Amino acid sequence: MITLTLFNHAGGSGKSSLTRDIGYALAQAGQRVLLIDLDAQANLTDWLGVQNVQAEQTIAGVAVRGEDLPEPVEVFGLHLIPADLGLALIEGQMMGAVGAHLSLRQALQNVTDRYDIVLIDSPPSLGQVAILGAVAADAMLVPVLTQQKGLNGLVGLTQALAQYRRVRRDLTVALYIPTKYDGRRTHDRETLAFLRESVSPVAQPIPDRGAAWHEATAAGQPLGVYAPRSEAWRDVLKVTQEVADAVGLNVQVNA
Repeated sequence: MITLTLFNHAGGSGKSSLTRDIGYALAQAGQRVLLIDLDAQANLTDWLGVQNVQAEQTIAGVAVRGEDLPEPVEVFGLHLIPADLGLALIEGQMMGAVGAHLSLRQALQNVTDRYDIVLIDSPPSLGQVAILGAVAADAMLVPVLTQQKGLNGLVGLTQALAQYRRVRRDLTVALYIPTKYDGRRTHDRETLAFLRESVSPVAQPIPDRGAAWHEATAAGQPLGVYAPRSEAWRDVLKVTQEVADAVGLNVQVNA
């Protein structure tokens, strides 16, 4: 079982959408996939059409009391541990719980025979829950906007990863994923070039095809369900294969 945490402390990078759609693409390729929503905004949960989440269904009991993982929700061939607004309360509770940062990693060790891959949607912050997700990961996936906002966030990303490595010395970034790229814009091309010079490894950029992503999100469906013949879905399949190759996951994703 491989655990990957999608992380960027700045919002709007496409992190939750990628968690959903890479997860769905891997499930369609025959992998047993668990998604974990750590964000109190619950975008991943909402964007899979999951509603009326109860506190005991979330990661709260794991983070604060060291409980086992809750029984996941089954949706679109995926297993999901959902989130709700109540997760915002566990930041302070974790600070008073000894070993809280290790609790998710320990809980995942009990399900290694059930899943091939776990994708964790980390909150866009540098708080306690983000540390929880980082410590649980075998490696990180980092979506980065190919805009000035994305570049501005690189310094904070680098500092955050350095802090996480104080707890997990072997933590690496498996792939930086440039998002919302428009090659017609000079700024996007320059940003992508700078990203490739600054960090490694960098995936091929995901083009800005906002309509398909927004419509799938509004429908509460993975992009591969809502628009399986779209260019946007083909973009997802390509980056999913890059992710699989980067982490040594033996799977062929058909683009």
